[in-house]
Amino acid sequence: MRKLLAALAARIVKRGNIEIAYADGARERFGDGQGPLVAIRFLDRRAPFELVRNPELALGELYMDGRLVMDSGTILDFLRTVMSNAVRGAPPLPMRAMWMARQASAKIWRNERARARANVAHHYDLDRRLYDLFLDRDRQYSCAYFERPDMGLDEAQLAKKRHVAAKLLVEPGQTALDIGSGWGGMALYLARHCGADVTGVTLSTEQLALAEGRADSAGLSERVRFRLEDYRDTRGPFDRIVSVGMFEHVGPAHYDTFFARIAELLTEDGVALLHTIGRPDGPGATNAWISKYIFPGGYIPALSEIVASVEKAGLFVTDVEVLRMHYAETLKAWRERFLARRDEAKALYDERFCRMWEFYLSISELTFRVEGECVFQIQLARRHDGVPITRGYIAEREEALRKVDAGDLNDEWRAAAQ
Repeated sequence: MRKLLAALAARIVKRGNIEIAYADGARERFGDGQGPLVAIRFLDRRAPFELVRNPELALGELYMDGRLVMDSGTILDFLRTVMSNAVRGAPPLPMRAMWMARQASAKIWRNERARARANVAHHYDLDRRLYDLFLDRDRQYSCAYFERPDMGLDEAQLAKKRHVAAKLLVEPGQTALDIGSGWGGMALYLARHCGADVTGVTLSTEQLALAEGRADSAGLSERVRFRLEDYRDTRGPFDRIVSVGMFEHVGPAHYDTFFARIAELLTEDGVALLHTIGRPDGPGATNAWISKYIFPGGYIPALSEIVASVEKAGLFVTDVEVLRMHYAETLKAWRERFLARRDEAKALYDERFCRMWEFYLSISELTFRVEGECVFQIQLARRHDGVPITRGYIAEREEALRKVDAGDLNDEWRAAAQ
């Protein structure tokens, strides 16, 4: 089995400096020797076999179970070297076959109501103190918007909300729906800063409880309401609809339904904004380890998959923006903040959980930094003239909102979260 692993590593790793140590003490080097040494070590004889049999799933499992450890460098360093090399060539045939099978199953996998709620609970109903360790003070668990390289996480997440709100063209008194409202930050922003009457729907009981408490503490309960509700059961109409970081949980089998519901729920002159992670290279398959341990039922869409369903719904695509590298920087901030408070996370859960979370944040960051995943912000409307015909209004509205944001870094929201 060692020979098979060595052949796999030699085929993939052409650049860099990787060392693999085995349980019996043997060591092998791969790459061109350039750069710092990144050394892994297997602690048992079976681990290499499991890695060869299913690399995409087993690598994360071996690391989180402590059967693969880092002797030099970090798991981020190891993943960066492997992934940087892998994007330059076709994967081995067995890996391609497994990838194609998962891609096919993603098309028919159905996130019905009960399954969708269970999938959300798996990740979002964890101890709320965990998310306090690494998220910004407003608990934005989606891609931030780094207007400047020197922006901190809190400021970049505020810029994201401002950017989204500007594209929504929200006017005071309008009704808005937030699909996948999370801990309430976007809905509270639209109510407080734009004067909207907002309904947020979520499938997470933990997020619902915190969001409701924040709305009450902020004195916004009359203008913001949150519901434990599937978007398929929501009744409208709404002047504006926003969905940030939720579409990744819908699944291709439900894309037609999702956009049909947007069309049904929007008023005739309504505007919607979808913010979702996206693939740069066409339809694909969810990473096996991420699907099993982090986001069951999750799927990252290609732009072609989204637009096909938008067209069926009779909606107009009025603007598309591709945010490149913003999520890489967001995940870097989350990873660094999590590792800085790792002992607190271990007190909440255990060592295995911490290793799992570090692997999740590391591999996720590198899918954006190395493999080119991005975020699509897609503006939709019922009418082709539903928004201005030039994009200058976005900057103008952002500037107006920036004045409202000045001096308001959500201190009372932070107090409510505590």
